Amino acid sequence: MATTKTAAKSEPQVKVTKPRAATKVKVQAEDDATSLVPTALTTLAESLENHLIFSCFKTAVIATPRDWYSTAAYTVRDHVIERWVKTAENYYAKDPKRIYYLSLEFLIGRMLTNAALNVGIKDEVSAGLSALGRKMEEAVEMEPDAALGNGGLGRLAACFLDSMATMDIPATGYGIRYEYGMFKQSIENGQQIENPDNWLRYGNIWEFQRPEATYDVKFFGKTVQFTTENGVEHRWVDAEHVVAMAYDVPVPGYDTATVNNLRLWSAKATREFDLRSFNEGNYEKAVEERNDTESISKVLYPNDSSASGRELRLKQQYFFVSASIQDILRRFKSAHPMNKLEDWKLLPEKTAIQLNDTHPSIGVAEMMYQLVDNHDLSWDFAWGLVVKIFAYTNHTLMPEALETWSIDLFGKLLPRHLEIIYEINQQFLSMVNHQFPGDTDLLRRVSIIDETHGRRLRMAHLAVVGSHTVNGVAALHSELLKTTLFADFDRIYPGKIINVTNGITPRRWLNQANPELTQLIATAIGDGFKKDLTELTKLTPLADDADFRKAFRAVKRTKKAQLAAKIEKLTGVKINNESLFDVQIKRIHEYKRQLLNVLHVITLYNRVRKGCQSITPRTVIFGGKAAPGYWMAKQIIRLINDVASIVNNDPAVGDKLKVIYYPNYEVSAAEILFPGSDLSEQISTAGTEASGTGNMKMALNGALTIGTLDGANVEIMEEVGIDNIFIFGLTTPEVASTKANGYNPWDYYHGNAELKEVLDMIAGGFFSVEEPARYQAIYDTLLHKGDNYLLLADYASYIAKQDEVGAVYHDIEEWTRRAILNVARMAKFSSDRTIGEYAKNIWHVASIKR
Repeated sequence: MATTKTAAKSEPQVKVTKPRAATKVKVQAEDDATSLVPTALTTLAESLENHLIFSCFKTAVIATPRDWYSTAAYTVRDHVIERWVKTAENYYAKDPKRIYYLSLEFLIGRMLTNAALNVGIKDEVSAGLSALGRKMEEAVEMEPDAALGNGGLGRLAACFLDSMATMDIPATGYGIRYEYGMFKQSIENGQQIENPDNWLRYGNIWEFQRPEATYDVKFFGKTVQFTTENGVEHRWVDAEHVVAMAYDVPVPGYDTATVNNLRLWSAKATREFDLRSFNEGNYEKAVEERNDTESISKVLYPNDSSASGRELRLKQQYFFVSASIQDILRRFKSAHPMNKLEDWKLLPEKTAIQLNDTHPSIGVAEMMYQLVDNHDLSWDFAWGLVVKIFAYTNHTLMPEALETWSIDLFGKLLPRHLEIIYEINQQFLSMVNHQFPGDTDLLRRVSIIDETHGRRLRMAHLAVVGSHTVNGVAALHSELLKTTLFADFDRIYPGKIINVTNGITPRRWLNQANPELTQLIATAIGDGFKKDLTELTKLTPLADDADFRKAFRAVKRTKKAQLAAKIEKLTGVKINNESLFDVQIKRIHEYKRQLLNVLHVITLYNRVRKGCQSITPRTVIFGGKAAPGYWMAKQIIRLINDVASIVNNDPAVGDKLKVIYYPNYEVSAAEILFPGSDLSEQISTAGTEASGTGNMKMALNGALTIGTLDGANVEIMEEVGIDNIFIFGLTTPEVASTKANGYNPWDYYHGNAELKEVLDMIAGGFFSVEEPARYQAIYDTLLHKGDNYLLLADYASYIAKQDEVGAVYHDIEEWTRRAILNVARMAKFSSDRTIGEYAKNIWHVASIKR
């Protein structure tokens, strides 16, 4: 590959050497594991040079930014793979009980920086790239976010994988290798536009295809019965077949030799290409089967507003669950020969399956199908195993959010599993009837089959019945599960429903997202907090140290400047870095009440226009995606952007108020937004949010929270203290009482002049002059349709608390003191603590170090 002399003079040169293993030295780790690291920077730099040549087939002269990313990723991957192989060998040798975490989403984000940090070579990689004339930050920007999830559910799953690896817990995550994410969001004319998120366009350096790990997954067909010496048996016949192929992604733990596995399934056709149809000129038919099959793993969350979309969603769920359970049983049998029936009793002693929400709950029926139909166990024996293996995490309190499937669709797609669920339900209802004789209404309420809404399968009920433990994800949420949503099940299975409050990994959300704050903390108290977040409590006295407060503010200014620069690049809006950064970033949904935040923005705007001088300069930042079929959520996005257009261009406002919609909110965006936030908006209607984890991430990065007593906000308040959080609004009992007593939003409209003015501006077209009635539906939802999420009832309390926020921010020393205390008191919200509780109270597993 020839280059010009001019280029050669101006570009770093690469000495081509033979590929070789890097020289390494043994280092004794805390757990007596032997880790391998380069002897010197030059060794790692040579590894970078080698990968640039031999993995990317480039020289430094012609290498693109993507080549430099690949070079760095391959280099870090080498260090990860060695640990990965030895971890697998260690597990097979020690044969521990294994955890299998089934989730339809895993929002793992970018891997390069995270992996380099966790294996302890980030600084060396950065220096090595610098020696070659490149910056690591530029390489990192070339890595796409892995589009394997949409929101908190997937981010939580990723945090749990990180903690399980860091804590040396033998675990495997199972999900789907989506070719396209949900969508890549852009904002055009104020509206959300959904674009394909082809995150695999350039391949994925971090994944390993496993052609040997393939399983047959069936759909459609019919069932037949026949009698043998063992009784009546069932077989699923005439089915369509899909091949599930595994792709493995390493999950390195922090400061440990353990690297666990995330196994993702991709759908492959049993017949890739119909040559006869092709030769006949029917080119579409020639690839029809392949296209139909591979659509299963094509897109995250296909729009389910159509019958075909609903069918595809159910296919996705069964596809990954079936492949995963077949893989789990294959691994178990390979380590434990099944010579007699009694040998199967070992299965729950070696296997724990956690269902992350209702999406994988079909796993209960699938395990029965595999054990009874394919391994010839008796029904009662198999069921005794199943209920010792599964546990279920519930993530919602809203009945409409609990997944159900029509009997017709389910029976057409999975005929044998419908029979199995019928049998599970019959035996369950018989048990309930024996325990509570004559209570037919109870039987109707708890039945897995909902007979009142067109005969549907209640998948949450299947998960509860088939699991030994059900957990909520915050103390309030778990209590409400026992008293409302699953109250009947709590009577039937006392003690089955427990709480495990969610947590976040400090490796991603502090070490990686905020290295400046990480360094400040490490300098002050040592770096033990990276693996033991309880160490952060040592910061408490430093909240009263003027020098530390000054250093803390300097870090926050740096992160705000970085965020402001990113916002200007994405939106063209220049913001005041000294203003209060008021941030609400999460999935757009009515119950999360982004609309209440908009009402406050308009209230502030009106005050500025009227000459109010006491307003604290504020930049209000929104971000999040609306589901493609969720019209009202999309209207809220459009309103935010229309309000922003008016506010940001009003010369009377200037830097006193700016409104930003941060497009395409994803993990890498969150890593910029959380550290740059001053105020964390957690304002859902009390009793609707299960937990939330954005609240934890923002507080860990030094933001103060304004929120209702909902989800994990309650526990955050208990940890940081009522004086260091801004709580407003109705409580959960007050919400129920308000609705029960005939809530009338018009009373609040007529009783609050500022609120009336804001709503009239929205309905009257102030923010949509070219289409005055654009937001009539929002106005009607709040006033004519009952204001289901009680925005108007909480408005006055919210505005008053926001006024308090502004006043406290004026006293920057006091604000900083409170912010430091928030960081210092976040120990409870580490996902390490969360996983420790799962391991002890649900899975009954121990760490397996090497």
